[in-house]
Amino acid sequence: MRLGEIYDFLDALSPFSTQASWDNSGLLIGSRDDEIAQIYLSLDVDSALLEEVVENSLIITHHPLIFSGLKQLNFAKYPSNLIQTMVQKKISLIAMHTNFDLSHLNAYVASKLGFVVSESKEFVAYCDVNQSFDDLALHVKRILGIENLRLVRAKEWIGRCAITTGSGGDLISKIDADCFLSGDLKYHQAMEAKENNLSLIDIGHFESERYFPECLANYLKNLPLKAIMSNSKNPFEYK
Repeated sequence: MRLGEIYDFLDALSPFSTQASWDNSGLLIGSRDDEIAQIYLSLDVDSALLEEVVENSLIITHHPLIFSGLKQLNFAKYPSNLIQTMVQKKISLIAMHTNFDLSHLNAYVASKLGFVVSESKEFVAYCDVNQSFDDLALHVKRILGIENLRLVRAKEWIGRCAITTGSGGDLISKIDADCFLSGDLKYHQAMEAKENNLSLIDIGHFESERYFPECLANYLKNLPLKAIMSNSKNPFEYK
């Protein structure tokens, strides 16, 4: 199957034009005329994944391997070392990042939690949950399998919650809800939220986005190529 056909399918599913201005989603490595024999789905590209990927494959990731302009290719360092391997093995790469957050991933994680999205604004999904803050926190902890949650308690009752997978702390000033679920939340963002009467639940960057492969796989079933889901590893360890 031609890479261009796959790209057009993905673009119709989740338009790359909707990505955030700072993002770099789209075709990052390869040509539309490349013939693809196998598709792999992963949160990230890493050396372990490239060891198992066969030649003439396409990797579709959530996070772009190339984010800003590369001024040099030092093949001894990340990400150039991975790019070298991919070129040698004729492996193509498409990233579906903020465009997929907007179209699918926020809502998919909400559904994992048993919530229905009532409204979406930019990169935030809103859900009516109507439960105590403690009950919501315990529910999130159990469903997402997060051992230790970081919390900011500003309200005891949560009628409406907001969800942004990945890193959504910069959106705190725009959130119109009782509680915001996101990852990579910083100290000063926590202070801002608490003073503005907004509760926070840090659901982790990796923990909230690891569902990307299974979410996208649901839409690739009608393609003539099998999509293999990779189990991405969190670079952080917890003791």
